[in-house]
Amino acid sequence: SINPGNSGGPLMDSSGRLIGVNTAILAGGNGGQAGNIGIGFAIPVDTVRRVVNELIRYGKVVRPTLGINVVDDRVARSIAQQMRKPLEGVLIAEVLSNSPAEGADLRPLQLRVDGTISLGDLITKVNGVVVKQVEDLLSAIEEQKKGDIVN
Repeated sequence: SINPGNSGGPLMDSSGRLIGVNTAILAGGNGGQAGNIGIGFAIPVDTVRRVVNELIRYGKVVRPTLGINVVDDRVARSIAQQMRKPLEGVLIAEVLSNSPAEGADLRPLQLRVDGTISLGDLITKVNGVVVKQVEDLLSAIEEQKKGDIVN
């Protein structure tokens, strides 16, 4: 059970195995209801192990990056509607200099002088895993280690 003050405490399964670390509970507030309303949030144990090991080894969390900025999902859906074409994936908005994305020759979308958009690359998969939205891309990249090669 997660109660006020449990943040940072272990989350165990019914066999007593650590499965995560409690981070927060959703508290009421509307309609006069207060306190724990039965919804809690925790960090999965695999994430905790990875982060703790990185903190011990490097003194900070080392996150892999492609070196891109991406188009927000809502904006991408709007562009798809205007084009009357599906855009299943994540649109690249910017490729950072000296980044892995620049080395892989990924191309961002560009605004032409006439105001139209030239679509750049659309990321649809990472190592065979389908990417339909920004969260999918972030999750797929976060599972990698710095220096890994992704397709």
